[in-house]
Order: sequence, then structure tokens, then C-alpha cells
Amino acid sequence: MIRRSGAMETEIRQRMREGRGSVEILQILRKEEVPGGRVRLFSRLRLQPGSSIGAHVHEKESEIFYVLSGEGTVTENGTATVIAAGDAAVTGGGGTHSLENTGTAALEVLAVIVLD
Repeated sequence: MIRRSGAMETEIRQRMREGRGSVEILQILRKEEVPGGRVRLFSRLRLQPGSSIGAHVHEKESEIFYVLSGEGTVTENGTATVIAAGDAAVTGGGGTHSLENTGTAALEVLAVIVLD
């Protein structure tokens, strides 16, 4: 299967998970397009400076962030860590995390949620 960029849907979420600002979500692949049904999300997230995704829990699934560009802070189970292009973070097993763009340019992250 090939999914052309023109067929990918974009949505804007305000105050995602009680965060600040807006998050642009490019749906690269939908759940039903991934064989095996174990991937719930495969998207590019774009956060403008000062925008964030509020803290939330991942039970019976894991979320992977791969930073494509920009700089931000991931807070996982209360511990804040600065991330930048090329870094990856994984949260799962009932863990809590949030993401904030603490840089001066857009933060772009590839986000994948894998079901346990």
C-alpha cells in the first residue's frame, strides 16, 4: 500500500489533553491501514512555540515520539527532559507523559502508538 501525501488528513486540536495552544496532527496512516491492528496512531505532530499536549496516561499501549525538528520538553512520570531533533522517547505500561514546545521554532514529532 502507498499513501500519497495529498491523501493524508490534517486536523488541528486546541488545548490537546488540557495543554496550551494548538497541535496540528497529520494522519500519515489510519489504524485500519496498518496490518495486524496493533498501531493505533501513526502521525506527525506539529506544535508551535509555547504549545503543549497535557499529561495523559498510556495503559495497554506505548507511545513513541521521534523528534523530526525543533526542541521541546517531554515530562514522563514527573521527570522533565529536553528533547531535540533526532531524539526519541517511549512511554507505556501505565506511564504518564506530556509534551511542550519550549523552543523558538515549530516542534515536529513523529508519533506512533502501539497497542500491547
